[in-house]
Amino acid sequence: MAKKKDTFETRNDLSKPLRDTMIGLVNQQLADTFDLYSQVKQAHWNVKGMNFIQLHLLFDELAGRLSEFTDSIAERATALGGKAMGTVRIAAAQSQLPEFPTDIVTEKQVVEVLAQRYGAYASGVRAAIETATDDEDAITADLFTEIGRAVDKDLWFLEAHIQG
Repeated sequence: MAKKKDTFETRNDLSKPLRDTMIGLVNQQLADTFDLYSQVKQAHWNVKGMNFIQLHLLFDELAGRLSEFTDSIAERATALGGKAMGTVRIAAAQSQLPEFPTDIVTEKQVVEVLAQRYGAYASGVRAAIETATDDEDAITADLFTEIGRAVDKDLWFLEAHIQG
């Protein structure tokens, strides 16, 4: 039986060991991003309260941005000669984020949980930036810097709902 290929030939000039490291890093972020996307959609579908429509629309906007991130992250894995490991089952098995509690629906609880998840996710993005920077992969670091900038802004939007 033929051995399955984990990586593919590429003219990308990063060394094979570095590409392998970055592919692993990128796929971990892909799992976390896809998991966060699904948690935001869970909140979108189930939130209840006086601010329902505002939060429903905000959560849909957040999910849309995360969907774009998953595509960019997956494409980076393949650009490095790897495979994007992005099924729902893979994300569920590999995500570093806590599960979204399905027994909450009130707007404040939902926003607090999402703010916690966004904070944890942002921390993971910063760690990915640091790893890529330390390993001198400026392009992967730049991808995560762009994502981090948007995630910090989205976290601010969430936290503004529960502060004060």
